[in-house]
Amino acid sequence: MIIRTSTNNDDFQKLVQSLDQYLRSLNGEDNDFFAQYNKVDFIQHVIVIYQENIAVACGAIKAYNEDTMEIKRMYTNPAVRGNGYGSQVLNALEEWSRELGYKRCILEMGKQQVSAEYLYRKNNYKVIPNYGQYQDIASSLCFEKIL
Repeated sequence: MIIRTSTNNDDFQKLVQSLDQYLRSLNGEDNDFFAQYNKVDFIQHVIVIYQENIAVACGAIKAYNEDTMEIKRMYTNPAVRGNGYGSQVLNALEEWSRELGYKRCILEMGKQQVSAEYLYRKNNYKVIPNYGQYQDIASSLCFEKIL
């Protein structure tokens, strides 16, 4: 089951806590820089996927500019990775973005997240120059998809 919700959703909050722990282990001392851009306070468009009534994957979108949504907080519980949940979240976020009138989605990820890079490339995201606060961050990789 896929639901649309907001950041107030308890299951989303739990998944984000797991995501934050995972990212702290990957980013090490650089984590504080990235964490400042991953707050969920002002995000109102959230997808949560459930498997047998248990939240297993999530993602969110927030407006970047008048025609672009930024994908944020993508996460799949490691116990169920490889079952297509990441692609389902991405597809749901893209559909929602189109419904809201946006023309493209962008995102940033850490270069060390090899499985995430595979997910985005598999879903037709193209590498773009690092944008915004990630412009001079060598460990960042940015993508876009025209909707």
